[in-house]
Amino acid sequence: MKKESRRSQRVADLVRSELSLLLLTEAHDPDVKNITITEVDMPSDLKSARVYFTTRGDEKALVRASEGLARAAGYLRREVGRRCALRYAPELFFSPDRSYERGARIDELLSQVLPERDEKP
Repeated sequence: MKKESRRSQRVADLVRSELSLLLLTEAHDPDVKNITITEVDMPSDLKSARVYFTTRGDEKALVRASEGLARAAGYLRREVGRRCALRYAPELFFSPDRSYERGARIDELLSQVLPERDEKP
């Protein structure tokens, strides 16, 4: 696996901020209104982007958000390419970010396994 270049990391951060701004200000679809873009990964050729997102609510809300992003992908790609002044507008692939759920599950398992510690010495 190739190491992510500094340039691709900077462009990924720029794409993340532009997508967040677009979804916050210009989204008309209620399914994508409450989405938070958590991370963007880009290869060194900058022609594609894996966009991780999360939303408030249950699994149904996450599915609706994923469908809404799939519908808006063309518009978002065009606007990101234009606003970021990139030679090629990156193709956007959306994936739900489940790291929060995994972290909560790990905390739950650790609390069951580890003995409770008293705050007083």
